[in-house]
Amino acid sequence: MLLNLFNSSIYTSDIIDLEIAGREKPSAGNQNVETIYYDICLHRGGFRVGECDLRVGMNEELYYAGNIGYRIYDGYRGNHYAYYAAKMLMNIAREKYKMDHMIITCSPDNIPSEKTLIRLGGHLEKTVDVPSWHWLYKRGETVKNIYSFDL
Repeated sequence: MLLNLFNSSIYTSDIIDLEIAGREKPSAGNQNVETIYYDICLHRGGFRVGECDLRVGMNEELYYAGNIGYRIYDGYRGNHYAYYAAKMLMNIAREKYKMDHMIITCSPDNIPSEKTLIRLGGHLEKTVDVPSWHWLYKRGETVKNIYSFDL
């Protein structure tokens, strides 16, 4: 997998490209976490197949939400695009943001996401109840599997 760290807005591999779609700077409103949003596009085609984000750092909010989020659009699932995107985001986290560890979470009933996290080499730390103050809980996600990754 090739990763272009010289161009800060597009990262490429043989299968997909990640194009920065937005950025949220750390602030009190987001618990001082920088978040970079990406479009997942087919390599050199520019056609969007999903979206993902990288949340830099670690705090209590991210323990439940994870450092990486991804969503593959209907019709494009089953092609391992989430795996390729997460792998690229892990490289970006390590190379650009000097992270050496991260967590990615998924709901226990989200079998495709769990398979992606296992394929990425994640270690299931534990299954936890999401606290009622968390934004995940407020949107109905009350239990999370916490996977850890050494970068």
